[in-house]
Amino acid sequence: MIEPSAWVQRFVGLARPGGTVLDLACGSGRHLRWLAARGFAVTGVDRDAAALAPLAGLGELIAADIEAGPWPLAGSRFDAVVVTNYLWRPLLPRIGQALADEGVLLYETFAHGQQSIGRPARPEFLLAPGELLAAFAGLRVVAFEDGFEHPPAPGAPRFVQRLAAVRLPAAEAGAGAAAKIRRFPLQP
Repeated sequence: MIEPSAWVQRFVGLARPGGTVLDLACGSGRHLRWLAARGFAVTGVDRDAAALAPLAGLGELIAADIEAGPWPLAGSRFDAVVVTNYLWRPLLPRIGQALADEGVLLYETFAHGQQSIGRPARPEFLLAPGELLAAFAGLRVVAFEDGFEHPPAPGAPRFVQRLAAVRLPAAEAGAGAAAKIRRFPLQP
């Protein structure tokens, strides 16, 4: 089984303990399994019903084509949203809307430059420099990376962009509001 993303492992501690987590385009469920084992109430969405079948009993599983069909989570909000190795730009606003106040977005996917070393290589699957920052400009950025990664362990080198960000309550996020001092602990 593939290990959960080190980025997700590092920053999921920003989410409310035992909270709700959406894993979008969850595939075989590497993050769903890991998060459920840590006490989170998980929801997984993927278009491949066969990939979801072995995950029965972990949490709410939704087989839906989120690129061609309706958004299956209208009105739902989560304490954390996890997206890895997936990009469909028309969904970026919906992903942000799916975050509850104080919800954490953990996003990690391929970036421009990947086309020079392998797949994916098509521009629609590669983030432009700083694109995640721009797409989620209304969130409080805790950590961001955009560059080349040559993993020391199993895994191919890749160009990747990562974002860990928090939706502050409207009263704290608004201009002129007295900012509450918040600590967002960084993990090594």
